[in-house]
Amino acid sequence: DVQLVESGGDSVPAGGSLRLSCAFSEYTNCMAWFRQAPGKEREGVAAIYTGGGDVTTYYADSVKGRFTISRDNAQNTAFLQMNSLKPEDTAMYYCAAGMIIGRTNILLQNQYAYWGQGTQVTVS
Repeated sequence: DVQLVESGGDSVPAGGSLRLSCAFSEYTNCMAWFRQAPGKEREGVAAIYTGGGDVTTYYADSVKGRFTISRDNAQNTAFLQMNSLKPEDTAMYYCAAGMIIGRTNILLQNQYAYWGQGTQVTVS
């Protein structure tokens, strides 16, 4: 199984920035970040597909222009750069990984077989 370990969560003021990291044990062609706020469903935030030489990123509308997903396969790490943070970004953030065939539902949980334990982001 693929092991995922997130880090980088913190408490920051509104307007601030954070970079989350996700160390992975082996390659999969798609990695994503999800988040879950108290009392809410887990939602897809960003995904990065790297298959067959293609590198494509996908974002939820709520974070477009503020968040950037990337990955460094040499370091076995994926990142989520979060800028202009808002209080509504407060949530537990989870890294996910999987071998994706179709990308239509790339921000849905059921596309991913492997999950990290989460890292808390609080924006006040």
